[in-house]
Amino acid sequence: MRRLIILSLSLVYLVLTLGCSSDEEPYVPPLPTDPPEPPEEELQQPGTTYWWNDQVFYEVFVRSFMDDTGDGHGDLAGLIDKLDYLNDGDPDTDTDLGVTALWLMPVVESPSDHGYDATDYRTIQPQYGTNAQFQQLMSEAHARGIQVIVDYVMNHLSNEHEWFTAAAANDPDYEDWFLWRSSNPGWEQPWGGGNVWHRLSSGRYYYGVFWSGMPDLNYTNPAVEAEMLDIADFWLNTMGVDGFRLDAVKYLIEDGSILQDTPETLEFWGRFREHLNTTAPNALTVGEAWDDTDVVIPYVEAGLHTCFEFNLAQAIITAVNSGSSSSLVSKVDQIIKGYPYHQYATFLTNHDQRRVLSQVGNTSRNKLAAAIMLTLPGVPFLFYGEEVGMESGWDHHDVRRPMQWTSGANAGFTTGSPWNEVGSNYQTNNVETMQADEGSLWNTYRRLVQARVASDALRRGTYHKLGSNSSRLFAFLRHDQGAAVVPIHNVGSPSVEVVLSATASQLEPGEYTAHDLLTGAELTGLTVEDDGAFFDWRPVSSLAGLASVLVALEPVDP
Repeated sequence: MRRLIILSLSLVYLVLTLGCSSDEEPYVPPLPTDPPEPPEEELQQPGTTYWWNDQVFYEVFVRSFMDDTGDGHGDLAGLIDKLDYLNDGDPDTDTDLGVTALWLMPVVESPSDHGYDATDYRTIQPQYGTNAQFQQLMSEAHARGIQVIVDYVMNHLSNEHEWFTAAAANDPDYEDWFLWRSSNPGWEQPWGGGNVWHRLSSGRYYYGVFWSGMPDLNYTNPAVEAEMLDIADFWLNTMGVDGFRLDAVKYLIEDGSILQDTPETLEFWGRFREHLNTTAPNALTVGEAWDDTDVVIPYVEAGLHTCFEFNLAQAIITAVNSGSSSSLVSKVDQIIKGYPYHQYATFLTNHDQRRVLSQVGNTSRNKLAAAIMLTLPGVPFLFYGEEVGMESGWDHHDVRRPMQWTSGANAGFTTGSPWNEVGSNYQTNNVETMQADEGSLWNTYRRLVQARVASDALRRGTYHKLGSNSSRLFAFLRHDQGAAVVPIHNVGSPSVEVVLSATASQLEPGEYTAHDLLTGAELTGLTVEDDGAFFDWRPVSSLAGLASVLVALEPVDP
C-alpha cells in the first residue's frame, strides 16, 4: 500500500509538470523504476538474558521491615515471618505480592542505623540476628523460589573498623589500607559537597569521599583487593547469597584529584567480574553508579552485570507528572541502544530518594508509574512500602520509616517502641487495608508483578516502540519467540483515542486475537502485513487518563 502511494504521487507530479505553461520545455524528473521504500524501522534483536532478567526484586531495609523480638528494630526473624507475604511459593494464591528476589540493604555489623559503614564484613548486625539466622533466611527464601542479593559496600567502611583504628595508630600492617596526607590537598566531593580529607588528632589527614566516618579503602594495595574478594566469596559460598548490590561503584580508585569514574576503577570491576566467574559464576552484580546513562553504561561494559538506571526512573516520574511521553520515549531509545541486551536495573525510587507517591502526588500516577516500569525491559526493583504508597520527604530517616502492615499501633511493625516513627498515612495506606480492596495500589502492584513473572515477553522480550496518534500515549511491543504483549500507557489526564501503527515489527504476518493481560477481557484483534507492519490498529476505542492496558496477542491458526 505504501509503495502504491509513492508511485501515485510520482505520477501526479509528472502530470502537473507536463501540464504547466512555459516557453521552454518543462523539466521532467525521471520516474524511478523502483520507488523509494519508507525508511526501515530499526528492530531490537533478541540477545542473551540471565536468571536475574526473570526476577522482580524487592528492596528490604531489615531494620524497618518487621520486628519479631519487640525491641523496636526490624530483624531477620521478622523478615522470615513475612516471606509468605512477599512470595509464598504457590503461583495459584493471590495474597502474596509475588516478587521473586530480594535486595537486602546492609546487614553486617555497623555502628549506624543504615549499615553502610561496616565494622565487621563477616558478621550479621547483632540487632538483626546471627549468621545462623541469615543462613536460615536463605534456606527459607530459596524454598519459596526467592533469590537474595545483599548490599556489599566495598568503597569504604566505618572509622570504627579495626583495620582503620590500627592504621590510625600507625600499625604498619594496615597503614597502606587507606590513603593518607600530611596536609589537606583541599579536594572537594565530586558532586560539589564538602572536603574529602579529614584530620586526625595526630595531624594526619585520611581520605573519605562521603564523610569522616567512612574512610575509603586503598585498592592500589593488593592486600585490600585480595581481602575484599575473599569477603565476597564468604557471602556467596558460606552465607549462600545469590549476588551483590554494589554501593558507590564510581569512587573505588582515585587518580590524583580525579575522584570518580577513573580507568582504574573500571578495570577493577572487570577483575571483580573475572573473580566471580571463577568462584561463583551465577552470582549477580548490580552496581549503584548514580549518574547519567552515558556515564553508567561503561560500568556494565567493564564487568558489572547490571547497573541502576537513575535517568530512566526520573524520566518515568517526569512523564506521569507532565502528561507527555516524549522525553521518556527518547530515554528508553538511548537505553535500548546503549546497554547490553536488557542489562540494566529499573526502579522508581530507592532508600536515598523521596518516595514515589510523594513525588507524583496521587495514587493514579503511582499506579501508572509502576505499570510503565514493570512492563519495560530490564531488571525491575521495588522499594519496600512502595506497594502501599508510603510517603516521605527527602530526609533519609523519613524515607526509611517502618513498613506499614496494619492500621493498628505502630502500623503493625512492632509491639515495642519503634526505632523510627511510622509514617503519617499508615492508617489508610497499609497492607491489611489495601489487600481487601481490589482497586488498591497494593493490588495493582500484585497484578503487575505476577503478570510480568508469568510473561516471557515482558521478562525477556525485545522492545519496539509503536507509532501512536497522541504524545500522551506510550505504547510498545514486547516480543519473545512468538509471545507478544503491547503495553499502552496514557500519561495524560484526559482519556485519549488509541490508534497504533508500526512500519515493521517482529510479529509474523497474519491475524491475531487480543485480550487484556490483567483482566482477560477481549480486545480488538490485529492484522499484521507480510513485512511485519500494521496500521491504524485500535485495540481499545479509548484509554482513560493515567491508565494502562496490557494487550496480549495470540496468532489465529490458519
